[in-house]
Amino acid sequence: MSSETANTSANSIQQLLTIMATLRDPKQGCPWDIKQDFDSIVPHTIEETYEVVDAIHNKDWNNLKEELGDLLFQVIFYSQMAKEQDLFDFGDVVDVLNEKLVRRHPHVFSDAKFANEQEINDNWEAEKAKEKAQLGNVEKSILDSVPKSLPALSRANKIQKRCAKHGFDWDSLGPVVDKVHEEVQEVLDEALQVTVEQHKVEDELGDLLFATVNLVRHLNCNPEVALAKANNKFERRFKAVEQKVREQGKLLDECDLEYLDSLWDLVKLDERK
Repeated sequence: MSSETANTSANSIQQLLTIMATLRDPKQGCPWDIKQDFDSIVPHTIEETYEVVDAIHNKDWNNLKEELGDLLFQVIFYSQMAKEQDLFDFGDVVDVLNEKLVRRHPHVFSDAKFANEQEINDNWEAEKAKEKAQLGNVEKSILDSVPKSLPALSRANKIQKRCAKHGFDWDSLGPVVDKVHEEVQEVLDEALQVTVEQHKVEDELGDLLFATVNLVRHLNCNPEVALAKANNKFERRFKAVEQKVREQGKLLDECDLEYLDSLWDLVKLDERK
């Protein structure tokens, strides 16, 4: 990066920080921005994160540029509120990140040598453990640092990966698949009772979902990504079914399941052409 480009970027960041401070100014700022706090911004952060993910999945690069800006604004917003409370500012956020990235990549920024990717990952985890110890955040469990606010599929995946690193995992696919079948049967056992106890069905369904995440993980896929793609595929196909219904001069509610199913099969055939 040239010095001119670096200066331009620095000026742009400073302008963004100034805009944020002005939005939060008690006298001349925006009423909505002024009344926000850390908790009230969290839902917006989550929404902006998913919009970034959508843009990437859709390969909408122009929109991605905008969505990344919106996500960056979340960081700026939190940093401004922290500055107002004398906690830290955006410069501190960047400094901590820079230091952490350099320290966690000694094979890039120093003379450290690792034989393979596993050794790199082991060093990364060791550095994270050191950081927590220095802050006095000694974990009683290896699962203590898995965020409870993660989406359930992602949290299940992270819990399983964390346990697997410490040997609590099957080393072949067979038992994983057997567990999924076992959990399916346990769901059916509860669902087909003469008197169905809904909380037990829900409990067994949770176990089935957890076992399915484990299968996805063992097949080297990400459950959130896999389900997101399945959602998109279903949505695309269903919209195509709706279009075929309209082309027949009918309304969706006028069609029975057998007819809609036949259109669904046609849509799948069209996709294969």
